[in-house]
Amino acid sequence: MSNYNQRGIFLQLLPASIVSPKEVRVSMQFALKEEGYDPENRTSTYSLLDSSTREAVSNDGGVTFTMGAARSDVDGDGDIDAQDKAVLLALAKAYSKITNP
Repeated sequence: MSNYNQRGIFLQLLPASIVSPKEVRVSMQFALKEEGYDPENRTSTYSLLDSSTREAVSNDGGVTFTMGAARSDVDGDGDIDAQDKAVLLALAKAYSKITNP
């Protein structure tokens, strides 16, 4: 997150399970950054608020991903629908293709 945008998404590629070596899991954490000030130490402080985590799973090496129903409006069109889930799945697929994040 930067000084200009207080909202962010943290992505993490999780290791495959021993049972399914072609499994790809992508964890997505959505958060809001709050800045503060610690007068005792005279330093800026940062904390994450409104944090929620979603996980997308692929069993075919990252070709297709699945996840539960969308719980929030991520595409900004005002409703929670299949389009929101499709955006999250596309994000997971794109992130899984990055070889050196």
